[in-house]
Amino acid sequence: MSGQTQQGAGGRATAVRDEPPTTAKGQHTAPAAKPPGKSSNARSREKRERRAALLFLLPDSLGLLTFVMIPMVLAIALGFFRMDGFGNLSFIGVDNFVRMANDPQFWQSVRVTLTYLVVLVPAIFVVALALALLVQQRFPGVGAIRSALFAPYVVSLVVVGLIWQFMLSDRIGVISQMLAPFGLRDVSWLGDPQFTLGTIIFICVWFQMGYYMIIFLAGLQDIPAEYYEAARIDGTTAWQRLMRITLPLLGPTSFFVLITATIAVITGGFDLIYIMTGGGPAGATSLLIFYIYEQAFLFGEYGYAAAIGSTLIAVLLIWSLLLFKLTRGGRVNDGS
Repeated sequence: MSGQTQQGAGGRATAVRDEPPTTAKGQHTAPAAKPPGKSSNARSREKRERRAALLFLLPDSLGLLTFVMIPMVLAIALGFFRMDGFGNLSFIGVDNFVRMANDPQFWQSVRVTLTYLVVLVPAIFVVALALALLVQQRFPGVGAIRSALFAPYVVSLVVVGLIWQFMLSDRIGVISQMLAPFGLRDVSWLGDPQFTLGTIIFICVWFQMGYYMIIFLAGLQDIPAEYYEAARIDGTTAWQRLMRITLPLLGPTSFFVLITATIAVITGGFDLIYIMTGGGPAGATSLLIFYIYEQAFLFGEYGYAAAIGSTLIAVLLIWSLLLFKLTRGGRVNDGS
């Protein structure tokens, strides 16, 4: 210790200084500094924050587990059983999936769903983005226009279906009356297989465009205005600013819109189809979600319906993971 004394040869005490430890070669080494430890107050505060976070997450986690995860697992398991509406349950292995692969009505629903998906998702994306670019500008009444475009989304889809069904009535409907000068009065928009799916897609775009417009508008407002000012100084056109600034910086927002719109298109649309067409005419609007409903609640094939639903969930998961991989979560132009 510092301050120790040593008796010398002449009887005098000499101070001995502490020397740092030396290596084998006689070189001094500095003592290792101890990392500063967290105080007890900091540790207790972290515990309290962690406990509060868990308590806030607990109700939502229990709801997710009870109403989503457990039914999903049960539905996947039910796909390997034959079950009727009287409680009779028997294990049949992969017979439901084999039946699904050989079911022509199932594949008809798959074709309708793919057509519905391929047309509707890009249409929603383009229309919602165009509307967001329009209402992003500042002009008198822009707030009222935003509200009017978003208003259909807050209306019940059942009500929307009933109103459009009334408007699209053959010959006497409002739409037929408006299109009479163009020779389209006799067109059966909900009764002709050539036009029914397109009519449903048009209504879905009208219904959902306001919601995705708001999402795009939020993404546009996050883009710094300095980028556009610098681009204008460089003499770029509006199209060049859209392609080189707006769309690249909207990558995460576009990714979110694509994911949510795809899931909504595949798993939604049942209300509108059920009210307006009932899957017809001739299966022209029989989406997979509607076919699952028919098998379960009209024909009592609960196991078969569960097998189709499980396959649909698996396809959605694969599509989401693939989209995440291809776009890196929306960071398409990110060099990371």
